[in-house]
Amino acid sequence: MHVTNTARPNELLDRMQYEADPLADSAIAAILGPWQGVHASATRDELLADNADRWKLLAALTKVFDDWKDNASIEQWAPGADTPPEVARAIEAYLRAAPGRPTWADPAKIARAEELFIDFGVLSCLLLFCSSLPECYVIPDLSQALYVTGQLDKHTEYRIRATAAMIFPVMMQGGLTRPEGGGIAQVLKVRLIHATIRHLILRGTPEEALAVVGDRRKVPDGHVLPSLAALQGATAMHHALFAHGWNVGKDGLPCNQEELAYTLLTFHYVCLRGLRKLDLGLQREDEEAYLHAWNVVGHVLGIRDDLMAHTMEDAEALFKQIQARGRADPFAPDPRPKLGRALMQTMERLIPLRVAKPVPKLLTRHLCGRATAKDIGIDSEVSWVSKTLFVLGLAIVRAIDGTVRLVVRDFSISRFITRLLGRKFMAELLMDATRPLKLPEHVTSRAHTMMHGWQRDPKAPRWMNTLERKLMTPPSAPARQ
Repeated sequence: MHVTNTARPNELLDRMQYEADPLADSAIAAILGPWQGVHASATRDELLADNADRWKLLAALTKVFDDWKDNASIEQWAPGADTPPEVARAIEAYLRAAPGRPTWADPAKIARAEELFIDFGVLSCLLLFCSSLPECYVIPDLSQALYVTGQLDKHTEYRIRATAAMIFPVMMQGGLTRPEGGGIAQVLKVRLIHATIRHLILRGTPEEALAVVGDRRKVPDGHVLPSLAALQGATAMHHALFAHGWNVGKDGLPCNQEELAYTLLTFHYVCLRGLRKLDLGLQREDEEAYLHAWNVVGHVLGIRDDLMAHTMEDAEALFKQIQARGRADPFAPDPRPKLGRALMQTMERLIPLRVAKPVPKLLTRHLCGRATAKDIGIDSEVSWVSKTLFVLGLAIVRAIDGTVRLVVRDFSISRFITRLLGRKFMAELLMDATRPLKLPEHVTSRAHTMMHGWQRDPKAPRWMNTLERKLMTPPSAPARQ
């Protein structure tokens, strides 16, 4: 039975900044081997040549991931003939030790969470774009790692699609409970990716970095890994991570336990909070079922149980506590405004009407609040026409919904409007056939089937579904003369 904590000691969270994931880190260390001294003055050719074998091993690891098509494949995985022995041994040991569902996992709650995801699925896409990702950018150290891994000021869609590629296998029916599901396999993959990011940024193991830091934690000169000027501007992700540099003494480990716990909160708590702010909140038991399913994900991902929240009150307290800590520990130069503005611009490009283009920014402000909007650089003024229409529309929708629900319980214009926006983003960013989600083929097929099913809202009256279908159907091309 879980004990709900309304606050964590700051001393605990301080330590969590210097704690990562020993299981995944040991696997990556076994694959990449001991690191030689990396000199900031080395030339580009020297840096690439000295680590050429390491890049090949990372490519082999990526190929292993292609074999993990579902949860059953994790149990049955065997190295191929072309798998390097270092990779084979490390992955076999990792999978033997990797946790499955915890003993406290409740299949009924997981099944209910899956039903809820199907029910508000198209809204989850909107909340990902306008709530979860913006809140993810608020923590400076976390946003810095996100910035480097995805070059997100230039490739925002990469982060959106990569995030969806984890959420869908996890929350689709059976993702965490059935052999044919893909949730466990996807999470174990992400866990190794986090460890790889740590090793590349640190140019060695977390243990080695912490040994250098010693007791000089939370100080600017505790242990600074300088950037590698010769590789600046590298386009390959592993080269960019390797070249970036990191202040371990001041900022802790990349992808540390506190950051992982915060990211988990953006996937469940922030999503549920967004539904509340849209006047679409769930029953308490449904909210806790959704939190529970994602906590199972957190367990498989290697997050400590005492960093998980099991009620909305606990989640809110932990979320605010970690955010406040992040805001008090700025990162220079601050990558957050670039990330926030790039995300808004990506959505604005998909909206044809000029007066409606500020809607993603205004909706994000509504869902996340002024402090987050300022952190991520989207607090600039928008046209008074767009702002007035948004505020007035919000008030009218709430008034109509509140009145009609006295007679028709599930009636919601708010759901109708947000579904339209969510479907637009989903179609353009997640269902584009020219840029398919990076998932196994059978999982991609199920994801697309699920998303196509979201084109009808079972809670809406027939006329509203008909109107939504007409609004979302592109006009036919004019006939040629």
